[in-house]
Amino acid sequence: MMADSGPKEVAVIGNTELTSAELDNNIKNTIEKGTSLLRKMEISVAEAEKRTGKNTVNMQEIYTVYLIETRPVDALTEGITPDSLWRRYSEFELLRNYLLVTYPFVVVAPLPEKRAEIVWHKLSADNMDPDFVERRRVGLENFLHRVASHPVLCNDNIFYIFLTEVSYRCIFFIQADSRLKAVNAAFRVKNPDGRFTELKHYSDELQTVLSQLLRVRARVADRLYGVYKVHGNYGRVFSEWSAIEKEMGDGLQSAGHHMDAYAASVDDILEEEEHYADQLKEYLFYTDALRAVCRKHELTQFELEMVALDLACKKQQKEELVTGTVRTFSLKGMTSKLFGQETAEQREAKLQVLEQQLKEGEEAVKEKNTESE
Repeated sequence: MMADSGPKEVAVIGNTELTSAELDNNIKNTIEKGTSLLRKMEISVAEAEKRTGKNTVNMQEIYTVYLIETRPVDALTEGITPDSLWRRYSEFELLRNYLLVTYPFVVVAPLPEKRAEIVWHKLSADNMDPDFVERRRVGLENFLHRVASHPVLCNDNIFYIFLTEVSYRCIFFIQADSRLKAVNAAFRVKNPDGRFTELKHYSDELQTVLSQLLRVRARVADRLYGVYKVHGNYGRVFSEWSAIEKEMGDGLQSAGHHMDAYAASVDDILEEEEHYADQLKEYLFYTDALRAVCRKHELTQFELEMVALDLACKKQQKEELVTGTVRTFSLKGMTSKLFGQETAEQREAKLQVLEQQLKEGEEAVKEKNTESE
């Protein structure tokens, strides 16, 4: 892993009394190295439940918790009751942030949206709306399945405890990686990797297209809803008209029923469309995951270039000390003119320091090269 250039903050949830050996043993009993956790364990987010409690400022709040059920695949035929625990959406966010920081080279699956965005006016934007909570429950289950089926993420100790530890106190180590916030790093990189540049352009373009598509779809849904529902007014007119018509009464009544049915049919149409819109939103969130990987690589590349530049400067300084040549307009040249030439002992001491710095610089370049590959 790369060394963080900024401060680290640690937020913790979970049981700290378990040693690393005990954690490894728990996982080995469930999953073999290199095997997907999803093949060994059934994972589901079975239901959602509203609860009330006090937040950090001692104020009453209403929130939603989700029931995670797990059990070994071998136990399915035996009818064993699954283990279960409740998690809030914020705990899923902590888990994903931990995975992002710990595995910067992995495109971590996105979470479903916390609040409904890009919705047409008839669809509720309330995050406590039952339909929205159900869609989010399905999205959280998909997130767990994707992490559990990933060849690297599925072997993570903290992910396993997230699924299985009911009593938690200190589990997620969330590092505030300041390098991920360095948005301008791409403009400072001299030799960007073409693969990641292409991937970043693809994710930017995909995000733009999907955002526009979802917004257009929301506007079209609004207009379509209005067109269909106005037929409900026609249905009422035909029904009232049929009451005063003797010869055409039955036909007008039938036309009114047809208009009412036509107006009501839009609800099913738009509800089906909403499932496709949710899939598009998931792809939209995946573009953020792709860009996070690209940003991390750009920052690693920038660090590599800075280390290589520093190494080149140290080599030039060593060459000047060995050959005795000094550039006139350099700082060393000016100090030599002002204070005289250095003694042999001083040059030897500086040479030893530079050689040590060169060794450290070469090791740093090798390490950064390994990280960027």
